[in-house]
Amino acid sequence: MLLHQAMSSILKIVAVGAIFFGETLSVVAELIASKQFGKAGGHFTTLLPMFLLISVGGILLVCGYALGYMYLKNIWIIVAISVGAILVVEPILALLLFRDVPTAGSLIGLVFGALGTLAAIIF
Repeated sequence: MLLHQAMSSILKIVAVGAIFFGETLSVVAELIASKQFGKAGGHFTTLLPMFLLISVGGILLVCGYALGYMYLKNIWIIVAISVGAILVVEPILALLLFRDVPTAGSLIGLVFGALGTLAAIIF
């Protein structure tokens, strides 16, 4: 029984990690593709490596969602984890890759999105 609980806990952590890293890889691919595509003048060959990266991210997301639902038994927790990962990762990567600060409206939107995700996890 103790081994079963330990494995269940480990698989929950693996599911959350897969969702977080899948979202991270997907966001990295999206942001890098948009930056490279804009610089290269719209050549689709610059996007090919990003297709591979987002495919790996998608595989991690599908596995994370499946494992997460199997062991957490609540899809809304999984959705909140996914949205939360995007809310954390995307602004940080956008700042790092584009060196651009958000406008007041987009910052307010990020705050409300974060509060909504937090509410979904807590309540």
